[in-house]
Amino acid sequence: MRHLVLMLFCFLALPALAQVTPAPAPNPRVALETSAGRIVVEVYLDKAPISAKNFLRYVDAKRLDGIVFYRTVKVQERFGFVQFGVQNAPAKMFPPVKHEPTSQTGIRHLDGTLSMPRLAPGSARGEFTIMVGDQPSFDADPAKPGDNLGYAAFARVVEGMDVAVKIMDAPISPAKTLQGSFKGEVPVTPVKVLTARRVPAA
Repeated sequence: MRHLVLMLFCFLALPALAQVTPAPAPNPRVALETSAGRIVVEVYLDKAPISAKNFLRYVDAKRLDGIVFYRTVKVQERFGFVQFGVQNAPAKMFPPVKHEPTSQTGIRHLDGTLSMPRLAPGSARGEFTIMVGDQPSFDADPAKPGDNLGYAAFARVVEGMDVAVKIMDAPISPAKTLQGSFKGEVPVTPVKVLTARRVPAA
């Protein structure tokens, strides 16, 4: 009789057990070891899979090793962004990826958010920005005329935001440009990314 009751209990418990789903895997984290210090970012694979996988592809291929923060836009104290990437070097670029607007991902351009610069939607490759201060003008806005899709945000700084601020506060050359662009936004001594690696899961 005891065995029959036990078998009946197990049978009744099966539907409840079948409904238990494993917890989703945590988003990966990447550590940027720079000449100015360490920056760790959480990459939102769950919200922006296309843009996140693009960034991780550059990390895993070690194509961000040795690149620099080549552009600083400082509008006012602790407000602007810093930009780093492969600078369109043919040997380091992967193909462009489909644009993921913030209206689709829900990731807003808040302080510490990582995003991808672009020309036309779907042209972003291996250039990345870190917001210093909230930048709502970078978000998609259907009410705007013309190209209103904004930029694709895909990650957020979780450690080392002070390093990003230090990079933004570094001296800027008033005359230097990069291929004729970014005058007044090019650092005198660019901060180098020594390595970019995934942080092992705890």
